[in-house]
Amino acid sequence: LLLAAAAIGFPRLRLARRRNLEGIDDPEVADAYDWISRLPQFRFLRHLIVQELRVYEPHGALVDIGCGPGYLLKRLARAFPDVKLIGIDLSPEMIAAATRNLAADEPGRIEFRTGDIQQLPLDDASVDFAVTSLSLHHWSDAKEALGEVYRVLKPGGQILLFDLRRDVRRWFYALFWLVTTFVVPAPLRRIREPLGSLLSSYTVNELKTLLPATQFAQWTISSGPIWVFVWGRKSDDPETRAATKS
Repeated sequence: LLLAAAAIGFPRLRLARRRNLEGIDDPEVADAYDWISRLPQFRFLRHLIVQELRVYEPHGALVDIGCGPGYLLKRLARAFPDVKLIGIDLSPEMIAAATRNLAADEPGRIEFRTGDIQQLPLDDASVDFAVTSLSLHHWSDAKEALGEVYRVLKPGGQILLFDLRRDVRRWFYALFWLVTTFVVPAPLRRIREPLGSLLSSYTVNELKTLLPATQFAQWTISSGPIWVFVWGRKSDDPETRAATKS
């Protein structure tokens, strides 16, 4: 209750967005990220994502963009057994970790590809659903990246983005600073994570400005204390676009 009161009582953070690294190319950093991804906090976030996905009833082929060490894909495989799953990450180290982590549980069911969000290794209109978690803040050009996601979605295809929000209460900023400075493994401290990810994430208002400029026919935003969900849908007729408000 004290934490909840503090979170509500502190004003929201107002800092300019700072660009962060796009991919993890250091094996020590990849191992450290794999380790923290197994912690209860991350399991809780994956639970939130799966519950949100159930609302949109994914079917057909689903791609996890920025799949990291693959733990979300493992949850998705259990939650949606009839969905074909593809994991894409910019980092070969992350793809290697994901392949190891899922080899025993989901042999052959999940396909992994190394690729950049700015040029996804997927054909036009080839997937029904795209998911990305804790990845949006790494993209060098979010509008261009969303255009690439739009390209690979089939007509009527959907996207669900989950990320941190920079406009957190100051209490949460202090918590991220403490975790980055004293708690996480040394390889993550070297790259200032997770604080760097928080500071490179978007505010809710920034997303409300960004999304209408994309090609998606519909979009909605819902937010929590430190996170934000963005859902978007490609028009059934890709030649037309009708923007909707969040």
